[in-house]
Amino acid sequence: MESSAEYWLTRWLLQRGLGAIYLSAFLVAANQFRPLLGERGLLPAPRYLRGLRFRDAPSLFHWMASDRAFAACAWAGVGLSLLAVSGFSESFGTPFSMTVWALLWLLYLSFVNVGQTFYGFGWESLLLESGFLAIFLGAAGTEPPEALIWLYRWVLFRVMFGAGLIKLRGDACWRDLSCLDYHFETQPMPNPLSWHFHHLPSWVHRAGVLFNHLVEVIVPFAYFAPQPFAAGAGVLTILFQGALIVSGNFSWLNHLTLVLAFSTFSDAQLGLLLPLQAPALSPPAPPHLVLVWMVVALVAALSYRPARNLLAKHQLMNTSYEPWHLVNSYGAFGSITRPRYEIVFEGTDAPIPDETAPWRPYEFRGKPGDPRRLPPQFAPYHLRLDWLMWFAAMPSRQFEYPRWLIMLVARLLQGDAATLALLRANPFPEAPPRFLRARYYLYRFTTRAERRQSGCWWRRELVGEFLPPLSLEDRGFREVLRRLGE
Repeated sequence: MESSAEYWLTRWLLQRGLGAIYLSAFLVAANQFRPLLGERGLLPAPRYLRGLRFRDAPSLFHWMASDRAFAACAWAGVGLSLLAVSGFSESFGTPFSMTVWALLWLLYLSFVNVGQTFYGFGWESLLLESGFLAIFLGAAGTEPPEALIWLYRWVLFRVMFGAGLIKLRGDACWRDLSCLDYHFETQPMPNPLSWHFHHLPSWVHRAGVLFNHLVEVIVPFAYFAPQPFAAGAGVLTILFQGALIVSGNFSWLNHLTLVLAFSTFSDAQLGLLLPLQAPALSPPAPPHLVLVWMVVALVAALSYRPARNLLAKHQLMNTSYEPWHLVNSYGAFGSITRPRYEIVFEGTDAPIPDETAPWRPYEFRGKPGDPRRLPPQFAPYHLRLDWLMWFAAMPSRQFEYPRWLIMLVARLLQGDAATLALLRANPFPEAPPRFLRARYYLYRFTTRAERRQSGCWWRRELVGEFLPPLSLEDRGFREVLRRLGE
């Protein structure tokens, strides 16, 4: 192993990168948690916490489940993230650094463990696992504990190798190399370049799948190889994650994985691009080293189930095995959807909600709606409601109406300002609509010729009705809301 003094710049990048991801995550919580999970949210966290034991879902909100507490914790996380990004947290010794990173981890754990389906994404656990290790990285003036650098490589290995295996074991299109013929069009939230990636030649798509298999299945083993092989594996991983970042919106999954790839480099390699001078470094204090080796032992013990999962015939994807999210299983896109369906909400003020009524659509911030609108770029910021709308529109879930979706309809009919702030615009700024309906569309990217002729990025075809016209004056709908506890 290389001297731990060779990883000062590696630690510097890991801490700054993790701080930036935490910042994005807490900004999402500050802006979205209350309308999604607050006291009058679509899935109220206070209701969820009733009867839930702390040991099953550790969270500060067991003792302070209110909108004020949610906001205070989110903005506290933003402030602590800025300390981490700026390096201020590393300037006053290891105890101060550990305190900042421990608070970041505890605050975010508190949100994740009460976030229900809105926080049910693999990158939540990935941030918590990576953030937990960051508690013990040490301050700027101490040598980085080398064992932690290797633990970050172990996290990176599980992210990449887990994603590779879930694909090879999953959809046949990963084996016949055709998945990218569909992926850019049907991914959860396309970005401004997705249309262009979709129209690349078929041979480029197949080469992309081969590159995916190379980087996710073969390259991860080189993370543990001597230099310069480990760094070479890191370069390939960064290039791969960069391609994913520019071709779609996957929250902070790719950005965080890219940050983890910094653990494969030594200071000598990183210094070629970042000529920063390390300060005089002192060895970690004995108590710090004891904590580090306790963490190593804990991770080793908790790694049994994730490692076994990698070898299992029925591999689990994005799974936590304990409520602290310390060592997890990861994976993505084991199956690829072929057709893309979207749910479009529309409202009207007309007294009779028939086809002659003037229906106005609600536009979401990120998911496709208006065919003329260029898909926007939001990642690493995570639009949680938009993502769940993608899941709700899947053919396998057609005509399933989860609680959050029914409550979304109710909030739009009520003209709830917090809920409307999650959308791109409010088509009823003066008063909420009398009726609201949801229509089910098949969306496809336009061809190059269609794009030139119509100016549209999408073409869509009405499939049918997802929800009939609903009103707060309707007795049946009021009864549904009553049963939901509204």
